Amino acid sequence: LALHIVLVEPEIPANTGNIARTCAATGTHLHLVRPLGFNTDDKTLKRAGLDYWYAVHIEYHDSFEELKALYPDGRYFYATTKATKRYMDIEYQDGDFLVFGKETKGLPPELLAANSEHCIRMPMTDKVRSLNLSNSAAIMVYEALRQLDFPGMD
Repeated sequence: LALHIVLVEPEIPANTGNIARTCAATGTHLHLVRPLGFNTDDKTLKRAGLDYWYAVHIEYHDSFEELKALYPDGRYFYATTKATKRYMDIEYQDGDFLVFGKETKGLPPELLAANSEHCIRMPMTDKVRSLNLSNSAAIMVYEALRQLDFPGMD
């Protein structure tokens, strides 16, 4: 198995490219839920991922519901600044899904409301609304991998 990062309607190609590079470095699967705010042949996307695209297990989905139908037994954790539970308080398991929303709005409120017990956040000061998407994804996936003792990594 592997961990999964899900980007729901990402808007900024450089963030997605950076996350793809993190996925290549960690063996994490990347799921992109349409619509995307860019073309997948975007130069910024390719540049951010450098020459690691061959190492990324990537899947495209037309909706979040489609993704969940393909992985009905998955455990999904929803990143949001509105959660009370912190990301490091979860006991992660191989195969878990970390779900992130679009940069400007986050995840849809109805998705968060329906999954409130699985919403997680990162502690931060009140000086900013949120961290950069690619930084958030990297921090969370590395915590999950740390708990799993970095499987398949040196």
